[in-house]
Amino acid sequence: MRISFRFPVRLTAQATAESKVPHLAAHLSRKAQPGPLILLSGTPMSFSSSLFLWFFMPVTLLAYWVLPSHWRNSLVAVVSLVFYTWGAGPYTALLLSVIAVNYAMGLALDSERLRERPRTRRGLLVTTIVWDLTILGVWKYAGFASRQIDALSSALGLGHSPIVSLALPIGISFFTFHHLSYVVDVYRRSRPAQRSPVRFVTYIAMFPQLIAGPIVRYHEISEQLSDTRRDRYADFAAGFPRFALGLAKKVIVADTIAPVADAAFAHAGGQITTPTAWLGAVAYTLQIYFDFSGYSDMAIGLGMMLGFRLPENFDRPYSAYSVTDFWRRWHMSLSRWFRDYVYIPLGGNRRGTLVTYRNLLVIFVLCGFWHGANWTFLVWGLYHGGLLVAERLLGWDRPPGTVTTAVLRRAVTFLLVVVGWVFFRAETMTGAVDVLQAMFGWRPGGLDEFTAFALNHQRTLTLALALGVVLLPASFTLGRLVEAGRGRTAVAARVVVTWVAAPYSAVLVAAGTFSPFLYYQF
Repeated sequence: MRISFRFPVRLTAQATAESKVPHLAAHLSRKAQPGPLILLSGTPMSFSSSLFLWFFMPVTLLAYWVLPSHWRNSLVAVVSLVFYTWGAGPYTALLLSVIAVNYAMGLALDSERLRERPRTRRGLLVTTIVWDLTILGVWKYAGFASRQIDALSSALGLGHSPIVSLALPIGISFFTFHHLSYVVDVYRRSRPAQRSPVRFVTYIAMFPQLIAGPIVRYHEISEQLSDTRRDRYADFAAGFPRFALGLAKKVIVADTIAPVADAAFAHAGGQITTPTAWLGAVAYTLQIYFDFSGYSDMAIGLGMMLGFRLPENFDRPYSAYSVTDFWRRWHMSLSRWFRDYVYIPLGGNRRGTLVTYRNLLVIFVLCGFWHGANWTFLVWGLYHGGLLVAERLLGWDRPPGTVTTAVLRRAVTFLLVVVGWVFFRAETMTGAVDVLQAMFGWRPGGLDEFTAFALNHQRTLTLALALGVVLLPASFTLGRLVEAGRGRTAVAARVVVTWVAAPYSAVLVAAGTFSPFLYYQF
């Protein structure tokens, strides 16, 4: 028996070239994203869609420029709810109900009446955290839990049990973490509770970061919500090139590479050849970086154009000299969130070596499951947690001492990260193991016909150029150069992304080659 409440949407990455070959298009669409079929509550409005680029963003920015500056938060709150409703539909009611509860709890935690009642405040905080995590757990993990119970019941000969299939509300992982950040910051008195419901809705629902981050801790933005005096011209001049850079990363690079990774991983679990396995793993490694960092650049640029400074999310992660360093550079807002609200409260590294190792493993188990309700994500998290523990044991978490050592460790770290992405991308553990066996064993044969077809000259060149980012200096961050760099190089970079890359990306979007962001499903 299956209990189902859903608005099914399958996320696919399918370029125009494949649409000309029906059997290939059908083949790719069966396995276009990692994990089992993700049922979202609707179709999110992508930053790289024609609707957003030609209508939503221009109208929002025009209103921001025309209206008085003190209306900024009201404008952002309203358009953000419209943005969310466009994709989530009736699930907007869930978002608003969670906002209402956390807003009220924040006021209670900061009230004079509870100031001298620490046990009551702590109980209120725990209640709010349980509420937020219950909402996340039911909507994101009930289906996974019911499938495991059904499998166990069948294995014990007890027959099948009901399977729950709930649509995943868009952005629930991100707005849950924002709510938790808010109530914990208020409880710790690092920031006072937000008295204005409009400002609170602006923080939680702000459309640049609502669906896929960056995860903004409340203490990072609370003062910005109160400061509406902005130089709108300077904000636009700094924000638009950053947005344009992200659009180019997504449309020109990530979407071009995606069909190669999709075609390769479509054979996972079916005796994939060694060349196909390596090509698929490397292609996905580059795809997810350019896709997610592109989204983050667009979000940061949009926030800046609206007068907000959102935190950086990437710092050339594939230049890391260790997996520890990788996590200082990859999805940095998530790493900081787990550090502040889980790792440090568990004791961090202050209670001895064994407790530190335990805390690292706990963090990465949670990090894996946060990304998705599937065993592949759990193994991915344990894999990275285990690598961090091993690096601490061997002393490899410290910076290398020589250039030669740095080069070797960067190469080894990149290889380890590529291996990890296989678990992240594969739909099943069987598929992940099959790909890894092909990568590190030898299965003769060339590329399968679908992968060979996907790897045309344009995609081969794009893959090669994308792989070049790994070879650049670790300190070279294009996003920051475009946004705030000085000198001729920075000016040239801004000109190129604004007047060349952005128009070309817009043409590709108009031609219909857009695909959803990978992190929309998390």
